[in-house]
Amino acid sequence: MAAVRSEGAEIHRGHADGFIASQKQGMEVFRSIDPEAPLIVAEAVWQYSHHVLPGLYTHRGPILTVANWSGEWPGLVGMLNLNGSLTKAGKKYSTLWSVDFTDDFFRCGLRKWLLGQTLVHDTSHVRPLAGYKLPANPGREVARELKRKKAIMGIFDEGCMGMYNAIIPDELLHPTGVFKERLSQSALYAAMRDVPEAEARAVYACLLKKGMKFTFGPDAETELTETQVIEQCKMYIAALHIADDFGCDTIGIQYQQGLKDLAPASDLVEGLLNNVDRPPVIRDGRELYAGQALPHFNEVDECAGLDGLVTNRVWKKLGYAPENTLHDIRYGEDYKGQFVWVFEISGAAPPAHFIGGYAGTVSERQPPMYFRLGGGTVKGISKPGVVVWSRIFVDGGLKADLGIADSVELPLEETQRRWNITTPQWPIMHAVTRGVSRDQMMARHKANHIQVAYAPDEASAMKALAAKAEAFDELGIDVSICGVTEEELCA
Repeated sequence: MAAVRSEGAEIHRGHADGFIASQKQGMEVFRSIDPEAPLIVAEAVWQYSHHVLPGLYTHRGPILTVANWSGEWPGLVGMLNLNGSLTKAGKKYSTLWSVDFTDDFFRCGLRKWLLGQTLVHDTSHVRPLAGYKLPANPGREVARELKRKKAIMGIFDEGCMGMYNAIIPDELLHPTGVFKERLSQSALYAAMRDVPEAEARAVYACLLKKGMKFTFGPDAETELTETQVIEQCKMYIAALHIADDFGCDTIGIQYQQGLKDLAPASDLVEGLLNNVDRPPVIRDGRELYAGQALPHFNEVDECAGLDGLVTNRVWKKLGYAPENTLHDIRYGEDYKGQFVWVFEISGAAPPAHFIGGYAGTVSERQPPMYFRLGGGTVKGISKPGVVVWSRIFVDGGLKADLGIADSVELPLEETQRRWNITTPQWPIMHAVTRGVSRDQMMARHKANHIQVAYAPDEASAMKALAAKAEAFDELGIDVSICGVTEEELCA
């Protein structure tokens, strides 16, 4: 508000102090706002986009989304989700971000917007796939097989925490060959109750044997307990049973808000499912999904689900380890002259991504504020290596951005500092996006989530990027390559 006033403009709060805590409250707030007024949506924490989306959808005046730049108070994460939701809704908006709202980038952008201009940021790093002549790769073959044989995406309750941008309309999904099986978290909970204690304990024992560690304490209200972990192991078994029943090729569990008052966090389940090497689940003498990951998309983000499924199949076709996961674009800052992102998903990544694998994996209790019944995470430090990143999003039709990043190893002290200013219970990746600056990523990216998958080496990463891009294109997705030139991709 001070920044606006310093530009000589008037500004008034659109609602009383505090959060807009529901869609109902959001509608009430917008009833008192002039629909023609210039409107700033200021984000300083994670938020539920659907609380304000109805009012923004019908607002006729110019809209500016603004976020702070902080790991502790992740407004940038909330704003990226809101921007993706507005994009999917076909609603025009401008966007800005800042550490302290005094820098030239922010003040110049704000000044232009107050003068009635729509902000246009540098997105020169984005190039359409049609401009690339790619070497031969199996991407189109994988996509054609997917469309011919089809696949089932298991949805344990659609929509999570207001992420409208993460729901793919059926009419856009079906041409890719993927169809939703709408499942219920109540059915998942009921199936958990039928899992014998001995089977759950066998899963837990397997994790211990693989070297995974659990940070236990006596107070279930604030610390992880063995009882919570056993419940999570029951959920792991139940999820595989249901996926097997319905023939699912990928699944997503909402958890927030549907399961949070019934069961410990689903994150241990999610991290294990995304790992090829995981505790076996035997049913009627048959191991379910033997020797395979069952791709899981955190927070039932369907865009990540489609991406993860295609990535899994392309990587397997190439002979690469297929483990992949989404992360939040949580934060980032310079480290010794290089901007290093903090990619950090809310609880689980596959142990294969971590330094040391299972031996480098620890499970800690989810924060009590959001996870009343606890449950352990799958936490580790992502190993150094070349990563293909991507995001599918809805903008009229399905679109996808793809690029290359380096997962870099920082000193343990710096890693811990970054954990301490974000969420120390969650897995972390230190990522440097090639050819894409901080501001370019923020200007273009249409989600709080980003998908990552390792390649064995530099040449393999470029081959995987090309194959994945062509697979997406064959599925009818409008593909852009970000930060990678044709010369680099085809070298």
